[in-house]
Amino acid sequence: MFGNDIISEIDRTYIEGLVKQGERIDGRKVDEYRPISIKVNLYEKAEGSAEVQIGNTRVVAGVKVSVGEPFPDTPNMGVVTITAELAPIASPSFESGPPGDDAIELARIVDRGIRESEAVDVEKLCIKEGELVYIVFVDIYTIEYDGNLYDASSLAAIAALMTTKLPEVVLDENGNPKLTGNEIPMPIQSVPIEVTTALIGDHIVVDPSLKEEQVMNARLTVAVDEHERLTTMQKGGVSPISESKVYESIDLAVRKSKEIRNILLEVINSVKN
Repeated sequence: MFGNDIISEIDRTYIEGLVKQGERIDGRKVDEYRPISIKVNLYEKAEGSAEVQIGNTRVVAGVKVSVGEPFPDTPNMGVVTITAELAPIASPSFESGPPGDDAIELARIVDRGIRESEAVDVEKLCIKEGELVYIVFVDIYTIEYDGNLYDASSLAAIAALMTTKLPEVVLDENGNPKLTGNEIPMPIQSVPIEVTTALIGDHIVVDPSLKEEQVMNARLTVAVDEHERLTTMQKGGVSPISESKVYESIDLAVRKSKEIRNILLEVINSVKN
């Protein structure tokens, strides 16, 4: 859970009692997401951008691209780096200043989902091996926070990457880089979707709202690619999760990732046509 909000024992007991009966405070089923909205290509100065809203949680992601040297241990690979900012405008529990632990964890979970799924073909981001590669920065900003920033942020990040255009850089006859003035698409080779579930009492719910996060015992975020492969899994919260509940969360993640990916692809295809 982000911030330090405290919920009353009355609300806690009420929420836990509802979930035990297979109900939720906003009328959803335990396996039901809030409405999902995705918008892309929002900012002209960014090479790629997206805004995602899940219920009342809203985040934006922007992509900036530069060229520079590769890491020494991966001389033929470009770089994709992800940062997150919990803006005070999104919640009174967020503070301005350098990224805190919550923002760092959020960025790490989004980064792992994209990196371990090999969503971007980083070898195609290489311009000159050992010397020059594309460096891709994905910045995530919270606009409104009402629970489940993980799924909203990861969805915004992959949507922004899928619409990113790279400035084409080629080598001249002397081996020096030069801009052609053309743009090339980001080399996307996988579309991972992160699905977050919460353990409330002894029951699993998907896409926890803010109040549900405030009473949850633990959290599990699972990234699933289009081939139903689990690429990452990240647990949060202090309580353990039983093996049966882990498998229940995985089953939910596989099923819900298909639905969310279809929403995303419909948006991406609409801007390509």
